[in-house]
Amino acid sequence: MYVDPMRTTVEIDDVHRAELLKLAAERGEKGFSSLIREALDLYMRQHRARRDAVAKALLLKGSFGATEADGFEASIRQLRRKWR
Repeated sequence: MYVDPMRTTVEIDDVHRAELLKLAAERGEKGFSSLIREALDLYMRQHRARRDAVAKALLLKGSFGATEADGFEASIRQLRRKWR
């Protein structure tokens, strides 16, 4: 599905602008609009995936026994320590 692009103003710092221009030049593009669109598409897909994962996890509420819940909680804590 193609939708006519809309022009808007986005404030970015000089470092991001320079990097975007560099990436665009490497791709043979004059501006960086396509890079911004790609970044937005990626962000939105990831956001939807996280939202869907949380919704699925919430459906499991109350379905674990105490031992399973403790193990699952420990796994989550371990993963969170590795995130950042």
